[in-house]
Amino acid sequence: MHRLITVKRRLPGLLYVQHTPSSYYVTSRKLHTSRTTSQQESGYSQAMYSEWKRDPQAVHESWRKYFESGGAPSSAAASSSTVESPVLVPIGSARLPSLPDAVPLDSSEDVMDHMKIQLLVRAYQARGHHIAKLDPLGILDPDLDPEAPKELKLSYYGFKDNDLEKTFTLGPGALPGIGQSKLTLQQIVDHLKHIYCGSIGTEYIHIPNKDECDWLRERLEKVKPYEFSRDEKYMMLDRLMWSSIFELFVAKKYPGEKRFGLEGAESLIAGMKAMVDRSVDHGVQSIIIGMPHRGRLNILSNVIRKPNESIFCEFMGVQSSSVEGSGDVKYHLGMNYVRPTPSGKRVHLSLIANPAHLEAVGPVVLGKTKALQFYNDDEAHDSALAIILHGDAAFAAQGVVYESMSFHDTPEYATGGCIHVVVNNQIGFTTDPRYARSTPYCTDIAKSINAPILHVNADDVEAVTFVMQLAADWRKTFKKDIVVDLVCYRRHGHNEADQPSFTQPAMYDKIAKQKPVLDQYIEQLKKEGVFSDKDIEENRNRIEKLLEESYARSKDYNPTSREWLSSSWPGFRSPKEVAENILPQPNTGVPKDILEKVGRAISHTPEDFTVHRGVQRILSTREKNIQAGKDIDWSTAEALAVGTLLLEGKHVRISGQDVERGTFSQRHAILHDQKKEEQYTPLKHISEDQAKFSISNSTLSEYGVLGFELGYSLADPNSLVIWEAQFGDFANTAQCIIDLFIASGEKKWLQRTGLTLSLPHGYDGQGPEHSSTRIERFLQLCDDHPYIYPSEEKLQRIHQDCNMQVVYPTTPANYFHALRRQIHREYRKPLILPFSKSLLRHPLAKSSLEDMTGDNGFKLYIPEPHPDSLAAPEEIKKHVLCSGQVYYALLRARDENKLNDIAISRIEQISPFPWSQVKEHVDKYPNAQIVWCQEEPLNMGAWQYVQPRLITTLAETQHHKDTFPIYASRPPSASIATGNKRQHKQEEYSFLSKALLGVTKPEPKDVVSGVPIWDIPSDAERVIDNTVSSKDTGRPPSPSVPQQASSQQTSSSSPSPKEDGHKDAVLEALGGAVDAIPKEEQNDAPQKEQQSKGFFGWISGRR
Repeated sequence: MHRLITVKRRLPGLLYVQHTPSSYYVTSRKLHTSRTTSQQESGYSQAMYSEWKRDPQAVHESWRKYFESGGAPSSAAASSSTVESPVLVPIGSARLPSLPDAVPLDSSEDVMDHMKIQLLVRAYQARGHHIAKLDPLGILDPDLDPEAPKELKLSYYGFKDNDLEKTFTLGPGALPGIGQSKLTLQQIVDHLKHIYCGSIGTEYIHIPNKDECDWLRERLEKVKPYEFSRDEKYMMLDRLMWSSIFELFVAKKYPGEKRFGLEGAESLIAGMKAMVDRSVDHGVQSIIIGMPHRGRLNILSNVIRKPNESIFCEFMGVQSSSVEGSGDVKYHLGMNYVRPTPSGKRVHLSLIANPAHLEAVGPVVLGKTKALQFYNDDEAHDSALAIILHGDAAFAAQGVVYESMSFHDTPEYATGGCIHVVVNNQIGFTTDPRYARSTPYCTDIAKSINAPILHVNADDVEAVTFVMQLAADWRKTFKKDIVVDLVCYRRHGHNEADQPSFTQPAMYDKIAKQKPVLDQYIEQLKKEGVFSDKDIEENRNRIEKLLEESYARSKDYNPTSREWLSSSWPGFRSPKEVAENILPQPNTGVPKDILEKVGRAISHTPEDFTVHRGVQRILSTREKNIQAGKDIDWSTAEALAVGTLLLEGKHVRISGQDVERGTFSQRHAILHDQKKEEQYTPLKHISEDQAKFSISNSTLSEYGVLGFELGYSLADPNSLVIWEAQFGDFANTAQCIIDLFIASGEKKWLQRTGLTLSLPHGYDGQGPEHSSTRIERFLQLCDDHPYIYPSEEKLQRIHQDCNMQVVYPTTPANYFHALRRQIHREYRKPLILPFSKSLLRHPLAKSSLEDMTGDNGFKLYIPEPHPDSLAAPEEIKKHVLCSGQVYYALLRARDENKLNDIAISRIEQISPFPWSQVKEHVDKYPNAQIVWCQEEPLNMGAWQYVQPRLITTLAETQHHKDTFPIYASRPPSASIATGNKRQHKQEEYSFLSKALLGVTKPEPKDVVSGVPIWDIPSDAERVIDNTVSSKDTGRPPSPSVPQQASSQQTSSSSPSPKEDGHKDAVLEALGGAVDAIPKEEQNDAPQKEQQSKGFFGWISGRR
C-alpha cells in the first residue's frame, strides 16, 4: 500500500512525495494554492510540532531549533513573504522530510535563510528554463513575460538588495559542482542563471528517478559546464561553414527551387555530427535517422555524406535508367552510407525515406533500430541508435509521436533510448504556437515518459554541440529517450517560394535583421583570438571550391539505385536485377518428417509445466491430427509454417494486439503455467540450432506498431515479419503507413519489404466494426492494369512486378504456403492476408499434411474440387467465383439444395489477379453463366477490382468472349455490416440465393444446420442471360442477347446489331474508363502485349 504525503510549495516542481517501503520520490503533478493546500501544509507542520512536543530528539535539529525559538506549527511561522516550514525530500528513509545533515546552523534565522536558499536553488532547477535565453530572435523577452515564475525573484523569499553580498551556506546537496559551500547571494544567483538561464534551459524535475536527476545536475551544475579546445572549435566552425555555405550555394545555383533549406538552424549540422561522433565513441555501430523535409538535403550532404553531385543532379531531374520506380521529390529520399568519424571508427548511417506526412517515419526508424539490435544479439542496445528529428508543430500535435514514445520501455519494442531533436522554428507553416498546442513547450509530451528535455538556443553553436553530446551520453548511461529542443527560426517561408510576411510580419521583420549564426560564431572566435580572417577565408574558399567541383560533375553524374536505398540487403537481389530477370517461383512444400518434428514441438510442454485444461485439449488434438496427417486447422498450419522457417534459419517475428494468445483464442503461441508465474513458447524449442522466434503483444496502437514492424522488416530480407490486427477493421487507423510506405514505398524510394499484414475478416453478424478489413481499399492500391491482358512474359513476372499482394485463402494448407512463399522467393513484396475468423475452427476448412509436402505450393486459384459429383461440364449452368469464407456457405447451400449444375471455384490470390488460371478454368464450362459472389456489400469487397479483370479475361476465352460476369452480394451500404443477427442472416440468404438460384430469396422454406433450403425455381427462372439488368452487373440495361448466343464462340468479325448494342452497354458500364488508357497503349497494346482481339480490340475499335 502506497502512502501519499502532500507537501505545499509555491514552486511548480516538487509537489508530491510518494512514500514507498524503500524511498520517497517526487512526482510533478501540479498543486494549486488553495484553502485545501493550506490545510494540508498546516497539518504537515502540526505533525512535526506534535512529534517535537512528544520527544524533542525525535525531529531534526533544524525543526527543534525552529520550535524552541517560538516557531508555530503553521504557514505563518515563515517570513512574512511566502516561505513555508522547511521541507526537503529524504531518499531511502521512512522519516518525515527534514533538512540534510551536516549543515551548521546557529539560530532560527539561519534555518530560515538556509531554507530560502534551498528553495531558490530548487526554483532555478525546476523553473529556470522559463527565463533562459533560448530564442535567437529575442521576441519572447523573459523580463517582459508576465508568466515568468515569481519563484525566481529574490523578493519572493523576502531578500532585499542589501542581502546580495551576504554569505549563505549552501549545504551538501545544493550546487555541489561549484566546489564551494558558502557563497554570497549574488554569487549564488549568478551561478544559477549561468547554469539554468543561459543558452540552455533544462527540464528534468519531472523525472522520478533520483540517480537520473543527480546525473544531470552533476553535468550541468558546474562553473563551466562545457569548454572546448581550439581544435574542437575549429571542427565546429568547419561544420557550421559547410552547413551554411551549402545552403547559400544551392540557393544560388537553383533559385526558386523548393529545397526546404536549413537557414536559421544551421547549427543543427554541427550538433548532429557531434552527437554521431560521441555515440560512435560509445560503441554505436549503426545510426538510423528519421526526419521531415526541412534541412534534409543538408543532413544528406553533411551528416550522411551523400555525394553532392548526386544531390545536384536531382535538381536537374537526372535519373538513371538503372533506377526502377516512380521516384519522389529530393527532400523525401533516403540514403544508406558507411563513413568514418574523427576517432577513426566507422559508422553505418541510414536515413529513412519518408513521405510528407510528418512524424509518420518515427516508428519506422524505431523498428529498424530494434531489428539491427536483434540481429547483432545486442540485448544491451549498444550497437544501434535511433535519432528522430521533428518539427515543433508536428511534435506537439501528431498522435503517432506519443504512440512511438510509448514503446520506450516495452520488452519487444524498446531500443535503449531514442534521441529526439526538435528543430523548433517557433511556427508551423503559418500557424503560431499558441494555436498549434495547448502546452507551454512543444516538447511537453516527452514528460509523459519521464524523458529529460534540453532546450537550447540554435544561435549558440557551442551550446548546441554540448547539448547534443550530453544527449548521447545520457542515452549511453541510462538507455532512455531524451529530447533536444533546438530553438531556432526559419529564414524563409515554409519553402523558398512561400511569403511568410503575409501571416508573421513582426517575426520576419526580426529575421530580416538577424545576423546568421555563422557570422556570429566567426565574430566570437575572432574576439577570442582563436582564428584570423585569413584562416576563415581560406576555409570558406576550400568549401566553395569543392562544391563547385561537385556541381560540375553533377551534369554527367549517373545515380545508382544504391543511393536511394535506406536499407541495403547484401547478397540479395538488387532492384535492378529483379526488374531485368524473370525469377522462379519457389517450391514451398516441406518433407513430412520435418512437419512431424515441428508438430511434436508445438504439441508438448515440459513435464513440470501446468497447462490450462482448455489449452491442453487444443494441444492434444493438435498432436493427434498431426500424427494422423489430417484435419490440420488454421492455427496448426500457421505454427507449422513458422516452425519450418525457423528450422531453415529464418527469423520470424509476430506482433500486434493480443497475438500471443490470438484475438480468437486460436494461437496460444505462449503458454502460461497455471501454478507458477512461468511461460513457455513451444516454437522456441524445436531444435537447438533453429532461428529465433519472437512473438509479442503490442501496445494498443495500430499506426505506431505497424510503422514499427515495417521498419523492422527493412533491416533483413531473410525474416518473416507479421503484424496482426486485433480485427481487420482496425487497420484503417494505420492507413498512413499502408498508403505511403507499404503500397508505394518500393515505387517511390525502392524501399523493399516483405511485411505481412494478417487481418481478421469475415461477416459473422458481429456488427460494423468487427467484420471487414476493407479488402477493397487494399485492392485499390494495387497497381496492375485491369484492361490489358498480360503477355506470356508479363504473366511470368506478375509477382515480381506488382507493388503488393492480396491473398484471401480458404484452406490451412494454402495459408501455410502463403507464409512460406514470403521468404522463399528471391524478391520481397508486402502481403495483405485477410483471414476468416469463422474458418479458424470450421469443420470443412481443414487440410492434410500431404497438402504441405512435396511439390505442393501456394494455389492462386482453386477450381471446383468435386467435378465428378456434378453434371457434365457442358451442362453446368453457373460457374460461381468467390474468395474467402463465403465459399463454404456457397458449398453447403449448393450441396444441401442438390444443385449439381453449379460449379464453385475460388480465387485465392485476388491481386495480382490470376489471369491465366481463371482463363483456363472458365472455359471448362462453356455454357455456364459467370457469377462473382461476395459477402461484402456491392460497394465493398473485391468486386470493383475483380469485375474489369474478369471482363478482360473472358474476352480472351474461347467460349465466353461476349459474356459478362454478374455479381451476387449484399446491397450497397454506408455501414460495413449489420449487428442484427436476423438481418445478417436474411442478407446472407439473399445473396446466396441470388448466386445459386438467380433470384433473391431472403426467407428460405427451411434452415438445416444453418444452411438455407429453398424451393428451387424452374430452369427458365434460374438462367439469367448475359445482358442482365444493372442490379446484377453494375452497368445500365442493354439490349437483350439470347443466352445461347452468348455461350458460343463468335467468329464473325462484324458484330451483329444485338452484339453491337451489348458492347455499347459495356462501354457505358466502364464509365469512361477507356478514356483513361493512354492513346499509345490503346493502339500498341494488342501488339506489345500480344493483346486481346476481343475485349480490348473491339473497345479500341469502337473508340
